[in-house]
Amino acid sequence: MTKIGVTGATGKLGTLVAQRLAAAGADLRLIARKPGKQLPIPDAEVRFAPYGDGPRFELATSGVETLLLVSAMESDLRVAEHTTAIEAAVAAGVRRIVYISFQGAAPEATFTFARDHWYTEQQIRQTELAFTVLRDNNYQIHLPALADPETGVIRGPAGDGRVAAVAHEDIADVATAVLLDDQLLHNEIRDVTGPEALNLDEVAAILSKHTDRDITYKPESIPEAYESRSKYGAPDWMVAGWVTSYQAIATGELATVSSTVEAITGHPPIAFDRYLTTHPEVLDRLRNRT
Repeated sequence: MTKIGVTGATGKLGTLVAQRLAAAGADLRLIARKPGKQLPIPDAEVRFAPYGDGPRFELATSGVETLLLVSAMESDLRVAEHTTAIEAAVAAGVRRIVYISFQGAAPEATFTFARDHWYTEQQIRQTELAFTVLRDNNYQIHLPALADPETGVIRGPAGDGRVAAVAHEDIADVATAVLLDDQLLHNEIRDVTGPEALNLDEVAAILSKHTDRDITYKPESIPEAYESRSKYGAPDWMVAGWVTSYQAIATGELATVSSTVEAITGHPPIAFDRYLTTHPEVLDRLRNRT
């Protein structure tokens, strides 16, 4: 039986994938950055290694044949960390990598973090290992966080563009199917999206429905977006990521709806309205105002 390694094992996506693989009886190894967080499967085989520590990551992936590489936390070192992890996995004898990327990944993508994903994809392809790249759209869980909890206003330079946000559960279903079948999406790159592309006025209307308050969208210019976020004191690369995530919506880079979820899993992807019905906790910050 193929041993499957799941990185990001204590994160939301890694947890969902690990649980699905365990239920399918897979030979599983969980890989997390460090101890301390609850593991999704208490009795599972586990190793701890950050992406940027090549020797430890090589040890963590030794004996793994198929590796789910969930992208590292956003940072100015993310590409370097990914490169170290990929090189270590190759040295450990990994034969296939399934990488969680981002829709629109390209060297000149509007969303600056999507550029990181493109460079990581190139690193994987240069290894000549078998691969599958799953380019996820924005996560549906993040859409409520766009609204200010005090004012209920979503502000950003998204214009009237659209975003085909996807639920973690759908990504996990696709990733699990691919991890269990080494011929499924063999050496392919696929977008993974929700069933519809919404503009931010429509996102606001759905949030209003589920929170029983008035959520609105107010477009910003790009200079206004940088100015309004300057108060947080975040590093420049992070602020650029925040602002360009909206700009990528404006340009249409996140508007394409893919058929991947239904084609691979046999069920349609979850719509944002239904997601909020089944995950009401993601609306707590908009409901619990003091």
